[in-house]
Amino acid sequence: TKMALRAVKGWSLNIIAARSSARLFSSSSIKREDILPASTENYEEKRIKACSPPSIFNDVLGPVMRGPSSSHGAAALRIGRVCRDLLDGQIDHAIIEYDPDGSLVTTHKGQGSDMGLFGGYMGFDADDDRLKDYESHMEDTGLTVDIRYLSYGAEHPNNYKMHMKNADEELTVQAISTGGGMFEVQEIDGFQVSINGDFHELVVFGDGKGLQAFASSVAELNDNMITQIASKRGSEEKLLIVKSPVPFSREMIQNAKEHGNAKVIAPVLPTLSTRNIDVPFLTAKRLKEYCEANGLKIWEAARNYEAARGGTTEQEAVDKMYTLMHVLRGAVAEGRAGTEYEDRILPCQSRNFEIEMNRGGLIPGDTINQIILYVSAIMEVKSSMGVIVAAPTAGSCGAMPGAVLAVCDVMGKSDQEAVEALFVAGIVGALISEHATFAAEVAGCMAECGAGSGMAAGAIAHLGGGDNDQVLGAATLALQSSMGMTCDPIANRVEAPCLGKNIIAASNAFSCANMALARYQHLVPLDEGLDAFYAVGRSLPVEVRCTGKGGLAMTPTALRIERELEKGKGCAHIMHKIAC
Repeated sequence: TKMALRAVKGWSLNIIAARSSARLFSSSSIKREDILPASTENYEEKRIKACSPPSIFNDVLGPVMRGPSSSHGAAALRIGRVCRDLLDGQIDHAIIEYDPDGSLVTTHKGQGSDMGLFGGYMGFDADDDRLKDYESHMEDTGLTVDIRYLSYGAEHPNNYKMHMKNADEELTVQAISTGGGMFEVQEIDGFQVSINGDFHELVVFGDGKGLQAFASSVAELNDNMITQIASKRGSEEKLLIVKSPVPFSREMIQNAKEHGNAKVIAPVLPTLSTRNIDVPFLTAKRLKEYCEANGLKIWEAARNYEAARGGTTEQEAVDKMYTLMHVLRGAVAEGRAGTEYEDRILPCQSRNFEIEMNRGGLIPGDTINQIILYVSAIMEVKSSMGVIVAAPTAGSCGAMPGAVLAVCDVMGKSDQEAVEALFVAGIVGALISEHATFAAEVAGCMAECGAGSGMAAGAIAHLGGGDNDQVLGAATLALQSSMGMTCDPIANRVEAPCLGKNIIAASNAFSCANMALARYQHLVPLDEGLDAFYAVGRSLPVEVRCTGKGGLAMTPTALRIERELEKGKGCAHIMHKIAC
């Protein structure tokens, strides 16, 4: 049944809905049998290396972006960029299908999937200022889109099924957002693929014999490239994908075109992968052993890990972290100066908090109040479409950075010490990414704010002079204290109760860091805790896993706020109408 037709300044958005089955996404529908428990003995040797190990700058601290949600906005934008390359840089029309049993039917507009995906179709970057006004840019470029709600058995809650065309060709692509801005393109015109944005990729459609010959020649001449040939049932056509850590030469691209319809896909992640990636550890147990064997602190091990993961020098990894640290500090400063943005629920509140803090109007607590201020400032920048770092996600972008930078400033720490703390947070996040998830659609808010709390706790313990055991202990305590957090944002705007949950996560991190510094016992090791963390997240009811179908999102006031936002009414109007 056609539910709505929306026309905005010349571009059309048709929304077509189909009856939803009662299936929804139970915890069992997200399969992860190929992932070993983190507590498995000799995990690193037994791990199935079907995917690259997590990168601190891909999976954990980043992307640098605008928008309310990284799993919606940034991931969708990256998916759109890949689709744009598959259609030679021009998409005129797209039909987007969302399965009603997933999360995107209720969240694609409010949490930024539309903004990100269509921005990606137009070639925008994740921090592009034009994203604020993406609808008018769609009008300028002539891009039209139909959005349909159809049950098609999607196996992931963040599944994008897209039919796209331009004047010369059309293509069908399926992709998923996996959390924190990460994604996977899984199907192109019926061919099963795996494109994650961490390689230069050459995609060639053609006959089997010709593609096999081309693939063999590539393998003989370039041992750092990966070749994969895919088939699909009922067709003699094949699909070849060549993955490379460096750009393809003009000669190779021309050769590919002689063997079929060739497309060049540019990478969209900051850290690229290589054919054989050898990182020093992938579990907390092995991390600790690596530090002991080499006389390293956790932050140094994290620096070495990222250098090995990205094929860079240790100094290059440090330089990248300095860049992110300055972006994070910029978000704190921008938020403290005050933000204005009509299309949001909450007004600017951090300015009044700082005024009250400075005049003695708050309960004393220098460090914790500074943390609340910084977390609030960053979250308000996010909600006003300013530039933030998804750390680990946009929805949780305030907790870890706000807590870590506030502690740095209260303690008078240098930029170098802040960078070291961010490396600690990053490696804790890498372990979470490897063994659990950052996707609230999979594991609720514990996957976002809970993860950020664990990352921040380890970093703060490092700033407090903790040894390696205390740093990992702090992270473990914070994660143990974060299990079961629901994700139920009001009106799908990732503002409330998200702001409060970020502050709680940061406060928990501060408390757990001090507990660890005082040698409080965490009992369950981090690896075992991560296994439990993931299991608990998957067991949460789907209604409170970022679907907008339960919790605070379904209260009468939340539904009223959503209706007001649909009318174009902003925070000032909403605050005026809400009674205590």
